[in-house]
Amino acid sequence: MTDIAIIGAGPHALTLVTHLLQKRKDMARRFLVFDPSGTWMQKWHHQFATLAIPHLRSPAVHHPDPHAGALRNFASYRHRELFPPYDRPGTRLFDDFCQDVVQRWQLQDRVYQARVEHLYLEPQSQSRPFHLILDNGQSVWTRRVVLATGSGPAHLPDWVKTIPTPYPSDCLCHASDLDLRQMTLAGETILIVGSGLTSGHLAIGAVEQGARVILMARRHYYDKIFDAEPGWLGPKYLKGFQAEPSWQQRSHMIQTARNGGSLTPELMLQLRRLERQGQVTCYEQCQVQQAHWLGQQWQVRCHLQTQHTCIDHLPIQRIWLATGTRLALPDHPLLQDIQATFPTTWIQGLPVLDEHLRWPGCELFLMGSGAGLQIGPVARNLAGARMARDRIVPALTKPTLALTVAPSA
Repeated sequence: MTDIAIIGAGPHALTLVTHLLQKRKDMARRFLVFDPSGTWMQKWHHQFATLAIPHLRSPAVHHPDPHAGALRNFASYRHRELFPPYDRPGTRLFDDFCQDVVQRWQLQDRVYQARVEHLYLEPQSQSRPFHLILDNGQSVWTRRVVLATGSGPAHLPDWVKTIPTPYPSDCLCHASDLDLRQMTLAGETILIVGSGLTSGHLAIGAVEQGARVILMARRHYYDKIFDAEPGWLGPKYLKGFQAEPSWQQRSHMIQTARNGGSLTPELMLQLRRLERQGQVTCYEQCQVQQAHWLGQQWQVRCHLQTQHTCIDHLPIQRIWLATGTRLALPDHPLLQDIQATFPTTWIQGLPVLDEHLRWPGCELFLMGSGAGLQIGPVARNLAGARMARDRIVPALTKPTLALTVAPSA
């Protein structure tokens, strides 16, 4: 039994917990974090390692510690691991810093190794209305819950579901299932579908292992430093966003600001250089229409085959999907009972929450992309984690901001 259950142990959860302890040290034994890994940031570290990502896209001021300058102070003797512009931290530096954060805030033993499989709301229990069922069969009752589980399930293009022939599972993979460290790719041709940062990292990693890469995207490849303009990190754009009364318009503003996947300028330069060298070929405004496994290789046709044959004739050994994740919150298994008891409005897959990122009617808080209508287009980023903690922590620490769950009829 605990007062606050935090589901997920990624950067959002760590950002929340350190800020919570900064505000109220006496909260140290009033929360418990649940994650299948049993440790902080495991999924984050794994994803960066498997894709060989050299540095973060976000600046040094965005990190899980409450003090904005903490990462720069930590890097005082490691300046070469801060990449211009904006001092973007190297992956190893950021990993080491996060471990330091965990130790300084004495959080080593605060992650319980378990997956929360079910979340039930029992309004008749005023003191502990939330009932968590863990994958080990245990039950936990808690008064408040913070859902910080990160990205949703992998997004698979429609053509993947219509492939007529069986194929080896390692010959068509989503980026989330890949590990470049465990592959031998010399002499292979790999088709990478997608236009975002992940597609670029996969392409460079594959070329470094001796593969030839074909990049295909339904749009033009374009570059920008961050995935949303810097104005979304402060009042320049957020002031107008917060003043917008229409949830539909806010959703439109988020989609416009993010504008799909993009590459960083330095990654774009690397890809164009590899393209000139013949190691990478880019097909823009082009989509896969059909893919057939021929026993040893793929035959792939694009949707513009009446205009050109593109890659029809090329033997392709692997297809990698850098197609992102789906925003599947309405179908999230942990939200089903909550929705049935306290229905809320959904706008393009995002729930309408209160100003503290709390589900209307109960003490369930959302971090990450689920808080997009309140936080804005950077909700799922490190910057969004800091914005979310500033809204949630007051509701967790100030009794005057707590809700009283009314008994069900």
